[in-house]
Amino acid sequence: MKVDLTKILNKQQRKTILTWILTPFSWAYGAGVWVRNFMFNNNIIFKSRNYDDRVAVVSVGNITVGGTGKTPHVEYIIEHLCRTYRTAVLSRGYKRRTTGFILATDAMGPRDIGDEPYQIYRKFNGLITLAVCESRRKGIETLLDLRPDLQLILLDDGFQHRFVKPKVNIVLMDYTRPPYEDQLLPLGTLREPMHRLLDSDMVVVTKCPADLSPVTVSMIKRNLDLFPSTELFFSQVLYGEPRPVFPITQPQLPSLRWLTPDDLVVCVTGVANPKPFALYLRTFPALVRVIHFDDHHEFTRRDFDFIFNEIDKYKDKKRRFIVTTEKDAVRILNNPYYPPKMQDMIYFVPIKVAFVDHEAGARDFVTELTHKIDEPSGSINLTT
Repeated sequence: MKVDLTKILNKQQRKTILTWILTPFSWAYGAGVWVRNFMFNNNIIFKSRNYDDRVAVVSVGNITVGGTGKTPHVEYIIEHLCRTYRTAVLSRGYKRRTTGFILATDAMGPRDIGDEPYQIYRKFNGLITLAVCESRRKGIETLLDLRPDLQLILLDDGFQHRFVKPKVNIVLMDYTRPPYEDQLLPLGTLREPMHRLLDSDMVVVTKCPADLSPVTVSMIKRNLDLFPSTELFFSQVLYGEPRPVFPITQPQLPSLRWLTPDDLVVCVTGVANPKPFALYLRTFPALVRVIHFDDHHEFTRRDFDFIFNEIDKYKDKKRRFIVTTEKDAVRILNNPYYPPKMQDMIYFVPIKVAFVDHEAGARDFVTELTHKIDEPSGSINLTT
């Protein structure tokens, strides 16, 4: 007999029961994480390798599951440092259909190296070297064999991969999902306990509002309780003008400000946290409908049929557009199932990050990162 709990329990009661069920699993997960970190910290079986004598390794990661903005922050670092240092990016290449070490080339696509690495490669091709490898240690060593003149390697999502000890550990946390209000998987979204932030050199609170108040900054600092030597920064997302996913001669949507109440925007996403993007689109006067898929979703013919069937329900609208994220755009661009006759109606909105000046005299992120990269190996940073 199938029982519908929604008819006999309220929302809070269902949440309480789910918490009871998941709490033992969260404890077990936390115990496993503690044992692994203890073994790394004490060089028992697991040992971290330092590459400071050969190259500066900078890790950009987080302690939560997805959605903190790693890719735009990696791009921000590349944009500001790739002309100062001979730079490479090393990623796992999540959900790629290849294995082992792969050096990105123009002939490759998202299935070869993953959607986020492909997005970075397209944007900075010619300025950086990009590779993917499941083993960060093997990836670094192979990169250095192929490019012995490298001066900087950026590890995308490298905080949990402790076989490599980076020179600089940058950890991102979402302003809307602070770790001190979260719990370990599967009860919450934390991959690591919050005290692991003490192993970072720089913490960036991402997706902040532009009008971040001093009171909020003080509260975050107090709750994080970082070491005095750990730099704390705050960043926000900046949305650009929409761009066609496919090459077209006459774009019909040069700016979202051109939208009217007579227009339809179907927001299609396959990212970890689509809510901020959908809320941004809803600040414009068009009717917005959201279709969300799992993070890194590989679109099928059936998915596109579903999307266009939804669009057909709004034939009364003067103009109809599909608007997606930049990460989704690289997968759709290379997808054989997207209908060619519909290529002129789909756009993506690029994003960048900007650092918020939360107080007078706040340190500059790039300047501080450069200091840490150039700091002699083995020196102690006494900055307070």
